[in-house]
Amino acid sequence: MTRRKVRLYLAAVLVAMMLPACRAASISKAPPAMPGWKLVWNDEFDKGTIPDPNKWGYEQGFVRNREKQFYTRGRAENARIENGMLVIESRKEKYENAEYTSASLRTRRKAEWLYGRIEVRVKLPTGKGTWPAIWMLGNNPENPRWPACGEIDIMENVGFDPETIHANIHTEAYNHVKGTNKGAKIKIEKPWADFHIYAIEWYPDHIDFFVDKQKYFTFRNEGTGNAVWPYDKPHYLILNTAIGGSWGGQKGIDDSIFPQKYYIDYVRVYKQKK
Repeated sequence: MTRRKVRLYLAAVLVAMMLPACRAASISKAPPAMPGWKLVWNDEFDKGTIPDPNKWGYEQGFVRNREKQFYTRGRAENARIENGMLVIESRKEKYENAEYTSASLRTRRKAEWLYGRIEVRVKLPTGKGTWPAIWMLGNNPENPRWPACGEIDIMENVGFDPETIHANIHTEAYNHVKGTNKGAKIKIEKPWADFHIYAIEWYPDHIDFFVDKQKYFTFRNEGTGNAVWPYDKPHYLILNTAIGGSWGGQKGIDDSIFPQKYYIDYVRVYKQKK
């Protein structure tokens, strides 16, 4: 066998060895069964190169909290599917009238839920000025404006306090503008280095907040109406990384950290089995 034929043979063998791995990488992840719960919605981020437009929309521009990023719409540099994950990338770059870009994806007008378990497995970005979050807002026709619509912060983290994970609720009676918001925090070692599951279990009379399997906050329905408990209306989900702003920017922004990537492995929503 000539050297050329040997090289061609070895190349063919190498390709044949790689094909099973490529096929395995394209197989959809199957969410495991959870006793007492039924999966009703999920995104495993294992198909395509951009977020599924049937499941996700975008916020765009300068949206809230005096944040410094411009949220882009449908721009792969800021939101894409990569290696079976959703990647939200925050960048230091001039764009529109901003010095930073990022993405905020939401299920508004595509999917919303009332009660159940919502869990998201992520690895956080980090660095002074970052403000990643997993949160929900209420679709409340009677009280559409914040905070009467209700807000559920499943996870928030600010880069100047990188190992602290926050859970909060905001309602008409309890919100940060009044200084009355209710929540809790928990220390997690290097949440930017490893994936963790951030979740709520939401019932008619209370909401429990978890990191992995550890429950660290419960907010209860006081039975006094919408001002305290707007959580008898459907809510939609938001995944975003803000840069700077009223909380994330309290100690400035470190431009040397960029780009920063927020890795979302999956989103799964369950309902209790009857």
